[in-house]
Amino acid sequence: MSNSGALYLVYCGVAVFVLMAFNGEVMDPYMDEPFHIPQVLAYCRGEWSTWDPKITTPPGLYVLSVLIHRIFGFACSLWTLRATVTLTLITLPLFLTQLLAFHQRRPSFLCPTTEAIVLSTFPLAWFYGFLYYTDVPSLISVLATMLFSTRSQHSLAAVFGVVSCFFRQTNIVWVLYAFCASQLPCLHLNRGKKRLYDPPALTACPGDLVRSIFSLFGKVPQLLPPSVPYMLVLAVFGGFVFWNGGVVLGDKANHVPAMHVPQLYYFIAFATILGWPAVALAQDGPRTLMLEVAGRMRVIVTAFLAGMMAISVNLFTIHHPFLLSDNRHYTFYVWRRVFMRHPIMPYLFIPGYQACAWAWWLRPARNRSLLETLVLPLAIVPTLLPTPLLEPRYFLIPYILLRSQVVGVGRSGLVVEGLWYAAVNLVTTYVFLYKERPGVGRFMW
Repeated sequence: MSNSGALYLVYCGVAVFVLMAFNGEVMDPYMDEPFHIPQVLAYCRGEWSTWDPKITTPPGLYVLSVLIHRIFGFACSLWTLRATVTLTLITLPLFLTQLLAFHQRRPSFLCPTTEAIVLSTFPLAWFYGFLYYTDVPSLISVLATMLFSTRSQHSLAAVFGVVSCFFRQTNIVWVLYAFCASQLPCLHLNRGKKRLYDPPALTACPGDLVRSIFSLFGKVPQLLPPSVPYMLVLAVFGGFVFWNGGVVLGDKANHVPAMHVPQLYYFIAFATILGWPAVALAQDGPRTLMLEVAGRMRVIVTAFLAGMMAISVNLFTIHHPFLLSDNRHYTFYVWRRVFMRHPIMPYLFIPGYQACAWAWWLRPARNRSLLETLVLPLAIVPTLLPTPLLEPRYFLIPYILLRSQVVGVGRSGLVVEGLWYAAVNLVTTYVFLYKERPGVGRFMW
């Protein structure tokens, strides 16, 4: 057995152990589970017309649980329902291995790689892999869409794209991203009469971007045939939005889409805080990265961007009532004790946001073309921009897709990354399980 295979067995064993700890300590549905559990229990009883109007996401997780219940004969209990999600967490390294192979332009393996196993312990994926939440199954369905799309199996990719939207509506963006990400390498290989202009990202300038976009128009005939399955998914989703009267199911009043520009800044800060080992230790190391970031942050451009960002912070910061009232989430304390400490505080982070954004740009850009580097940020914007609530769970899929594009982390970098994730997981899991506060509850992401 290979070292990565043994590591994967350890990963699975620890996941089962943590699931048992969750079920041993949290014996009643918690936080969002009181909405999800009664709903899936109704489905287990065959009451398919029952629906809780407070639930805002489609019934993909419940259908998955019922299928497993019917196939394997498991009873629909809190323990087995959480195990459904943990099962998807156990499969996560298998999917990430394929995604990393695509971005690193190397053959894929059936056995999970060490990097895929380490990335699977990312704190948000790990924590929510033991509660009856949609996040990890949603991530798996998006990765499955990516997997088949990159292998030019577009019909299967579209099927899993529909499945992903049954877990979370915003996954429609990732369906389109999967198509774009899979087709750009094909456009580079197929020169044709009209060549795609797509220079290396690190040497590109704004004029190159304009030229690249115009050159894409000449490739439209080549893109049309593989796009058909994805356009069908988009049409079905459009029909759902028309029928539903909006994207959100159920409790629309507390989930009204809004222009939340700072959400993009929160994401890049969150990605850097949790993903610093990968971004800092990849390729040439932190010193070279800092020099490159400093070289990119030219005074005039940085000052202009800072001014625009300050305006967006002033006009589009949202103090969501859920964020201000629910003191069982870490974001409640970050918001109260950091961002609301003084009116100037949100503006002081702007230079840091810029530096972090440049760092995350430089890592994937080193080995990719301009359009290949831009397609993910362009997909992240419509996913996060309309979400009014600062909720780390919304950052899970964007982070995994962003981190998977970082190449050259190396063995020592993976060790540091794995230890960092493990430390965060140990603290957050211990606090959740064993530091419940009377009158407040359990703390969680």
